[in-house]
Parts: sequence; C-alpha cells; structure tokens
Amino acid sequence: MSARILDGNALSADVRARLAEQVSQIKLRGITPCLAVILVGDNPASAVYVRNKVAGCEKAGMRSLRFDYPADVAPQVVLDKIAELNADDSVHGILVQLPLPPQFDEKAVLEAISVDKDVDGFHAENVGRLSQGQRAFFPCTPHGVMKLLEAGHVDVSGADAVVIGRSNIVGKPMAMLLTQAGATVTVCHSRTRDLASHTRRADILVVAIGRPMFVTGDMIKPGAAVIDVGMNRIPAGMPNEGKLCGDVDFASAKDVAGAITPVPGGVGPMTITMLLSNTLESAERQAERQEGRA
Repeated sequence: MSARILDGNALSADVRARLAEQVSQIKLRGITPCLAVILVGDNPASAVYVRNKVAGCEKAGMRSLRFDYPADVAPQVVLDKIAELNADDSVHGILVQLPLPPQFDEKAVLEAISVDKDVDGFHAENVGRLSQGQRAFFPCTPHGVMKLLEAGHVDVSGADAVVIGRSNIVGKPMAMLLTQAGATVTVCHSRTRDLASHTRRADILVVAIGRPMFVTGDMIKPGAAVIDVGMNRIPAGMPNEGKLCGDVDFASAKDVAGAITPVPGGVGPMTITMLLSNTLESAERQAERQEGRA
C-alpha cells in the first residue's frame, strides 16, 4: 500500500490564500507588511530563492524590497543597510540570503538584524525564546514541517520522532518544535552509530542532511510519517540523473511509510509560506504596539 502524500503545494496555496485575506485586513489599519531581502553575490540557487520570496510577498499583497550586492562587497556595507532597515518602521521583516561569501561572519550578520524583524527565526534571542516555549519567530522550514504534520493529521503528541541532521536552520529547531508538541525526540547526525536502528523505530522521521536518496525504505518503520527536507540533484550515472530529489529514496519509502512528503512539492513550498506568515505576524505586532500607544 502506497503512503499518503503530504502535499506542500496544496497546503501552501491554502495558507497563502488566508494570509492574503489577513494582509488586506491589516492594510485597513494603515500597515502594509513589508519584507526586505538582501542578496550578496551571484549564487544561482540563492537568486532563485530570493526571486520566489519576493514574488510570494507581492502575490500576498505585501511589499517587498530587494537589495543586491556583488560578492566582493565589504561586510560593513551590508551591516549598514541592515541598521538602516532596522530603523525603518515601514519594514517588518529582514532576510539575508545564505550562504554569504567567505569575508562575512554569518553569525554577526544574523545577530545584526533586529530580533523584532528576524522573520527567518535565526537570531539567538528568537532561538532562546523557542527553546523556552516563548513567543518567537520560528525558523521557516521546521515551522512548515509542523504545519504539514498538522494538516496531514499526524499525531505528534506521544510519538517517537527522529530527526536526521543537527543544523541550526533545520535540525535543532525541528527537534525543539517536535518536543514542544509532545514527541519524544532523537537527533541523529554524521557520528550516530547504527543510524538505521534509530530510524526504524521512528513514528515520525524528519530527514535534513543534504545527501540524495540516503534514507531507503528498509530504514523506515511501517506506517511512519516521513518528512523529506532535502533538495538535491540525482548524481551522474544514476537513472534520471540531474533530476531533483530529496534525502529520502521516495520510490522505496512510499511503499513502507504511512505518509510522506514528495520532492519537489513537499516541504519547499511551505518554507516560503511560513516566511510570509512571520512577516505578517511582525506587522501585526507593530500594529499592537502602535494601538497600545494610542
């Protein structure tokens, strides 16, 4: 029996339609949500991501600002722009597209963004708030995964969840969100011994390691929910070489899992959608502050 498909495209379209309605309502209060995006260099993948983010904003009725810099730009130039955007009340979210060129200290750049405009959820203060269960901007990809699980009626509370990958962007915040939702969470990584022994007991398996088709069907517990965060190209010499694929071997996994996300069309669309959601939330927080002062 083939797994249920957790369709990120369909869920994203539904969430974005609701966001557009909320944007139209907050505009009546004199606020237009605005996202500022900074792109450094000419990485083709980064350029596509930025273009999609800007297009998503505009389709939802939000403003978008884009600032492009050459790869050899001095870091202080970018930091000065971030400071300018921090001080601009018409800007509600600031995003610096990663990765940055080697002359940059990525941590310093992310920490320069105001915590109130950190719609990527990467600022240390937002990470700390997340870890304590406080109100915070959640990193967009893990937040999107939680929405997919909810929409797919996957019961997280009491589930045995395994996350493969411990990055600050996906793995660690994913583990925190699952823990807060009541799951018992194991985080696996490159030094984990006997990885398959962990994955085979997972009711929920989240894979975010950047290795094409690494997790196969024989590593999955029958009936598990499998969330594939990976986005890779099939290596040369393999069938369908160059085609997009995830970190999970979809062909073998779908016959074992109870629910699974495809690549493309699974987690990816939800990442940008949650970025828009965070930007709207930032604008709503500003409205609350303004109305509180009135």
